Amino acid sequence: MNAFAGPDGFTSGFPVDTRIVPPVKRVQLVTIRQLALLTAKQRVLWVALAFVFVAALALLRIAIIGLGDHALTTTPFDEALLPPRGEIVDRNGAPLARAFPAYSLWFNPDAMGEGEVALVKPAAEVARRLKAIFPDIDEKRLARQLAAGKGGYLRRRVLPEEANRVLAIGELALEMPEELDRHYPQGAMGAHVLGYVGADGHGRIGMEQVLDARLRDRAMLTTPAELSIDLRVQGALEDELYKGMRAVNAVGAAGIVLDVDSGEVLALASLPSFDPNRISEANVQYMFNRVTNQVYELGSTFKPLTVAAAMDAGTVRDMGRRYSARPFPMDGFTIKDSHDLGDSLNVPEMLIHSSNVVTAHVVQDLGADRLRKVMADLGMNQRAQIELPARGFPLWANGEWPLLRAMTVGYGHGIAVTPLHLASAYAAMVNGGIWRPATMYKVAPGTEARGHRVFKASTSARMRQLLRTITLYGTGRNADAPGYRVGGKTGSAEKPGAGGYRKTSLVATFAAAFPMDRPRYVVIAMLDEPQGTVASSFQRTAAWNVAPIVGRLVPRIGPMLGVFPDARRDVDISDLVAVIPEAQKAATASDQ
Repeated sequence: MNAFAGPDGFTSGFPVDTRIVPPVKRVQLVTIRQLALLTAKQRVLWVALAFVFVAALALLRIAIIGLGDHALTTTPFDEALLPPRGEIVDRNGAPLARAFPAYSLWFNPDAMGEGEVALVKPAAEVARRLKAIFPDIDEKRLARQLAAGKGGYLRRRVLPEEANRVLAIGELALEMPEELDRHYPQGAMGAHVLGYVGADGHGRIGMEQVLDARLRDRAMLTTPAELSIDLRVQGALEDELYKGMRAVNAVGAAGIVLDVDSGEVLALASLPSFDPNRISEANVQYMFNRVTNQVYELGSTFKPLTVAAAMDAGTVRDMGRRYSARPFPMDGFTIKDSHDLGDSLNVPEMLIHSSNVVTAHVVQDLGADRLRKVMADLGMNQRAQIELPARGFPLWANGEWPLLRAMTVGYGHGIAVTPLHLASAYAAMVNGGIWRPATMYKVAPGTEARGHRVFKASTSARMRQLLRTITLYGTGRNADAPGYRVGGKTGSAEKPGAGGYRKTSLVATFAAAFPMDRPRYVVIAMLDEPQGTVASSFQRTAAWNVAPIVGRLVPRIGPMLGVFPDARRDVDISDLVAVIPEAQKAATASDQ
């Protein structure tokens, strides 16, 4: 340590450190800091690149799943989550049939070892305790089964809380295996459309049977089977049919709502019905489908079809032309009306008052062969065309028709078809003349079946006028829903029996379409053996019991289907009204 010498040669007297830091060490320190910063940046870069790589892989995976077949990319874990049977939904995606896990109650007499006692408690006591859990069970029959040691199912579809109560009984022989169950969330609604699934896992009747292979296909389980049915319309149809059936003590009822342009079935009901969730011997008798499988003589609902055939052939041109309305003999049979309708009627009056006699004269001018051909073109000589498996074959006379046969067919006797046959025929009559098969599948716009022409477009336009006239002035007045421009025809036919027709048993039908200025839907409602009650003014004919059903149904379903009431619109029927006398318009028409 030396004193510092200033420029003047004197020392300052302060100590001075004569050691100096070498410049090389300073440079090394700066270099180390730069290297550390560079290393940190490189690490951040590698982490960022790793994130980008992972994100790219994820996006690639999403693209592959989105563009490829998802069924082919499911993992074993995905497979375990798939239901054993595909879902069925209505046209709006509402569930109609699903698969759910459920418990069953199984009696295993060997649960405590072969040769050992099956039950700890007496069979009668176990049966009594099971009866307390399941009130609808047959206690005596169950006790006999338990006492006999006969194994098997005691009950299907056991709820979790019920399973806990069964476990509390403390019998090892009462086992509850978990199974996958088919569930119908709407209960009995649409039962004849859906059908049910049997114990073997295969569909029975209805679309469960038709779609069985598709619903069991593992590659299709994630895609619901979409039907044409509209659940809202189905509910309204069943409700109105049930009320109408009970009001007149009918033994059964049937109904259908059909899109006139696509052939889609929006609703189909056969009553009494059954609950596909609870299949038993008691409700098997109700599985018969009255809409597609039962054939009926549908009476006067055939008269508009006959008139349309005559118009197309050119034998009916003048709506004012009058025909004799007096009974006349034909091949040993007298053709007559239920009551005196006067000396003569024109075609509009004939439809308003439903005259058999005038219809027979129209057929006489048309000819049996031409009427037979039109009926065949409408599919009346073959099974109803629809996907449902239960399809009845019409009672159709083969070979050439004699004139008497053609006359009776003209007013709906001597031929028996299903209500679905009638619905498809009316759709062709009002949609411009094109017949198409009905379908239970939802149809995309522009993909409907091609069909074939039966009536000229001009004939279809005239028939829309005539059907509207019937609901305004004739037997269909009780079906007229204000603002919805309903048109249609009644039909009340005696049911055939041993030795001839049964005077006391009728099939009452109303065939309608709406709105008649631009028809979109056909509605068929039918009652089997209605009785005269207070609700029908003690009348049994369709004008009093079935027409009101349609009159209540149309305002319920119209807004659901995009058809709203409009009192300012209607079909122009002024030229038809001109040929109907005022007395005829005001008269209360009876029904054939």
